[in-house]
Amino acid sequence: MTIFLFFIVSIIIIIASLLVILSKNPIHSVLFLILVFFNSSIIFLFSNAEFIAMVILIVYIGAVAVLFLFVVMMLDINVAKLRQGFLNYLPTGLLVGFIILFELLYVVSKSELNQNPNVNNKFSEKIVDNTLIIGKVLYTEYFLLFQISGIILLVAMIGSILLTLRKREGVKKQSIHKQTLKK
Repeated sequence: MTIFLFFIVSIIIIIASLLVILSKNPIHSVLFLILVFFNSSIIFLFSNAEFIAMVILIVYIGAVAVLFLFVVMMLDINVAKLRQGFLNYLPTGLLVGFIILFELLYVVSKSELNQNPNVNNKFSEKIVDNTLIIGKVLYTEYFLLFQISGIILLVAMIGSILLTLRKREGVKKQSIHKQTLKK
């Protein structure tokens, strides 16, 4: 049953990926991209990688895809202009695509994937889920880097807020400091 569901989800990913590229409406393309991300997280759930599945749901769907959707909706994109000259780039795109496909097949054929599944690591003695392992590694070995990345994200958030603040002329606003001094 799991293999059947895996193939169904994989077929949905392939079809939705093609529709991302072939859709004429950019909003529909972003919605198909969200469908691809959602089904990719289901594939990771089948692989017992629940942390990666949740990260895909939260980061890619929750942030990136919704941001793409809002940008596409805010911008008035002329689809007809974007499609002009599209076929001129088709031979180059196909050539690059086949080169990348050949390189991927070559690397996979020469790699040692699953050659030795009994490789011992520090977590192989106990059966522990991925989230617990990632949490232990993040908060023990990489604690300082984790905190620094949090500070960088905080600074980026404050910077984006400061960039959006503008002082406009003619705006009525209230100054609490001046009102309290008038007593």
